[in-house]
Amino acid sequence: MSSELLAPRSDPTAAPEQGLCVAPSAGLATAGYRSAKYHPGEWMANNAATLQRAFSDRLAAERIQRASRALSAEVEAGTLSAQSRGTRLLGARLQDLHSRRSELERGMERLAAETELLLGLKRRLERALLTTDIPLAIATDNLGCRERRFGPDLVKDQVEEELLKEVELIRNVQALLKKTLDQAVNQIRLNREAKQTLELDWSNKHEAYNLDDHCGRYNNMSTNTQHYPSSAKVHNQLCDEEAWLKFTEVNLAEAERQCESSASLRSLCERVLQETAEDLQAQSAAVDQSFSQRCLELSQAKNQLELQLSQVLQQIGVQERNISFLQQTIFDKEAPLRVAQSRLHYRAQRPNMELCRDQPQISLLSEVEEISGSVSLLQQQLSEARGSLAQLEDSRLMLEKDISCKTHSLFIDRDKCMKHRTRYPTVLTLSGY
Repeated sequence: MSSELLAPRSDPTAAPEQGLCVAPSAGLATAGYRSAKYHPGEWMANNAATLQRAFSDRLAAERIQRASRALSAEVEAGTLSAQSRGTRLLGARLQDLHSRRSELERGMERLAAETELLLGLKRRLERALLTTDIPLAIATDNLGCRERRFGPDLVKDQVEEELLKEVELIRNVQALLKKTLDQAVNQIRLNREAKQTLELDWSNKHEAYNLDDHCGRYNNMSTNTQHYPSSAKVHNQLCDEEAWLKFTEVNLAEAERQCESSASLRSLCERVLQETAEDLQAQSAAVDQSFSQRCLELSQAKNQLELQLSQVLQQIGVQERNISFLQQTIFDKEAPLRVAQSRLHYRAQRPNMELCRDQPQISLLSEVEEISGSVSLLQQQLSEARGSLAQLEDSRLMLEKDISCKTHSLFIDRDKCMKHRTRYPTVLTLSGY
């Protein structure tokens, strides 16, 4: 035992301690034997101390054993409770992950559906934008053809004004369609980015769900568990549950916002396609109406000119006959004039007093004067008739030129432009279908 159980041996030269009695008969002869042995009292004290120490150690051991059993029971209960609580929380976490994953799936499906609808409208916008090249080519071709008109028909009429309006409208429509198409392309990109964010979040939650499900299946009988002493240190690197909830809510809110923006943009695209197609068709109808009205005016003017030309030609024929008649009449007056002048000439050769102003002389003078006056009047009338004929010829040339101009204009407007405009796209085609 320890030094507490056995007292140290005493020094024979030292003074006797209090409580230890030394026999008076002990002498120097027994000093060597005495120094190597304990006193019976010491033995008794040592034995008593040993028993007391053993008893105390036994009591302490029993107390420790009871405390150990109590602690073991408490630890076992705590461990089972903690493990049960952890399993229960893992189950609740799995439900939260499943719920969030379902929300993300619905968000992805809605974004995918919105993106697909927007892609359809994007294709319609592209087709509508490509289709506007046809009416623009028709309108510019009509303007180019009408530039080949000549004479008085080269006028800035209602048709040209409507064609210029149509060209301006088509260019404005093309600018609007391009702007709307750019918005659709940008919105599709935003939808895909939001969907990609949801997909990444869903993938993370799917992996976390599998890991938590795997963890939830562990129990004390599992054979594939190991000690990972450093696993608890990773906890300091994790986010809290509020940040976890907020992250998904922010992603879902962004996806919802993009879905609403996509739906609004789809409505805008539908309205733009419908209104632009209707505006183009209405302007086309206005141009066609002005073409029809102009062709009617040209036809009426051409008919009037042709009627007037036929009358002028008739008058030319009449006037030519009138001129021939006047010439013949003047020619017919030459013989009477020669006769009268010959009579005056020969009567002027009468001799002496026979050369008097008698009645025949006066009559002959009057006849010559009358015939000369008549010829002068006839020549004046012939000159007027020839002037009238020249004017009629000028009118004929002018009418024929104007008729040719009207015919050419009708050919351009009716046979070229209006025939070309029959290829104008329909409302459905202009709407991108």
